[in-house]
Amino acid sequence: MPTVQALPYANFLSRLLNKEIDIDTDDIRAILVQNAYTPNRDTHDYYNDITNELTTASGYTAGGVALTSKSFTTTAANSWSRAHAVSTAFTAGDLVRPSTGNGFVYMAAVGGTTSGTAPTWPTTIGLTVTDGGVTWTCVGRNVVVFTSSPATWTAPFDAGPFRHVILYDNSPATSATKPLICIATYASDQTGGSGAATVTPDSVQGWVAIPIP
Repeated sequence: MPTVQALPYANFLSRLLNKEIDIDTDDIRAILVQNAYTPNRDTHDYYNDITNELTTASGYTAGGVALTSKSFTTTAANSWSRAHAVSTAFTAGDLVRPSTGNGFVYMAAVGGTTSGTAPTWPTTIGLTVTDGGVTWTCVGRNVVVFTSSPATWTAPFDAGPFRHVILYDNSPATSATKPLICIATYASDQTGGSGAATVTPDSVQGWVAIPIP
């Protein structure tokens, strides 16, 4: 499947800090959801807000698959491995450091293609800079990343079509108390091709990357 960028639901961090989610010990799962679901990362916060998940059939089981090898890591801005590059396409949500580190990371608030020369990077949290078609926001000095092994549905997998991959915490007792974590959206509908189906977190930003000021 094509690589996609996952973005967190707005309430993920508050649910984490409120101890509703324990990444290490809880049953964190990935589900596949049809295009008829309209994501709202600002207001959707629990599993019962999700509509149009694939039903149990063709290699898919409603409720999704459990993630393994889950981890949180913290990386200082100057050690962040995704560096800015000129004349390069970036997607909204991408986090970069300047090619020569300045102690800060920047998030693409608006995606597009960068200019042929690097911008003058602001060093105040919250300030923005326009870089060709990209708008960068200064967001932090460190980044906390949640990642895991890929979410995998074993062969034969013929389920679909689906458009979204959503992570949530399956450990709480009811759908109204199972917190949502993040969502990745494909540009077009996806359908299994009889082999295994795998969704792999971003190699740098994992499933969720949280900048820390």
